[in-house]
Amino acid sequence: MALTPGTRFGPYEITAPIGAGGMGEVYRATDTNLKRAVAIKVLPVSVASDSERLARFQREAELLAALNHPNIASIYGLEKSGPATALVMELVEGPTLAEVIAWDTIPIADALPLARQIAEALDAAHGQGIIHRDLKPANIKVRADGTLKVLDFGLAKALAPDGASATADTLTQSPTITSPAMTRAGMILGTAAYMSPEQAKGRAVDKRSDVWAFGVVFYEMLTGQRPFKGDDVPETLASVLTRQPDWTMLPAAIPPLILRLIRRCLEKDRTRRLADMADARLDIEDALSGSDMDTPAGRSVPRTRERLAWAASPLLVGLTAAAMAT
Repeated sequence: MALTPGTRFGPYEITAPIGAGGMGEVYRATDTNLKRAVAIKVLPVSVASDSERLARFQREAELLAALNHPNIASIYGLEKSGPATALVMELVEGPTLAEVIAWDTIPIADALPLARQIAEALDAAHGQGIIHRDLKPANIKVRADGTLKVLDFGLAKALAPDGASATADTLTQSPTITSPAMTRAGMILGTAAYMSPEQAKGRAVDKRSDVWAFGVVFYEMLTGQRPFKGDDVPETLASVLTRQPDWTMLPAAIPPLILRLIRRCLEKDRTRRLADMADARLDIEDALSGSDMDTPAGRSVPRTRERLAWAASPLLVGLTAAAMAT
């Protein structure tokens, strides 16, 4: 259901498209009652016309709406207009973490505060029994002040057909919302590259699958490269299942505590993997305190903040907002 600027969806007036993908179309809109900008995600017809899936989606949205955390983008509500159903969400300005990584690798002193915020968001969600299932840099927004927001917890499961699992056959049906600049192949590989081994095998997931994805994201922040790559989905999944990351890619000055943390997050056997994001958060806080770092934690913070301020320029808002992800 394509919406044009000026279209009304309940009390919301559409102002511009943001992106589209397997989970629906996303638009920037104005809440005419509260006079604030919001993001409107119109659900696919396959979901909106399926009463059972829509009911499951509403239950998931209700649970997520009750999750109040500064590093998790808020859900404001569900809105129905005619046959269409849309999710009303917090509109987070700024680039995605994927865009920040594309500019350059992130220095360890800058990466640690960002990783801590991701860990805090995951820890809070896991405490409420919510698993993200699709964590990756494109699903994380970074505001100009350095505040990070993780988008769309749990919605991948909520929108999945009954009985669906993350097998190779379903990886191409990623709920990712892509910008026009992203190719479909990039979307598929982006999803497959962050899948935990158990997800790649189509097995049940738990919070340790998010721990794995966190480790992949942290590695990518520091190296600018994904630890598991391939030219297509099967090859990427084979890398996830059989290969080890190139640990020599990590910066030489990485604190030993952080190197150990990333290694524990990327254990293929989840019985050996880090079990709780609270432990990751504590390790990062210890590193930030300087007890495990060779250099001051804040030395290169201005470098990344300058990039974020540049990305928040009014001339580039359209480009950075276009990477709205799920």
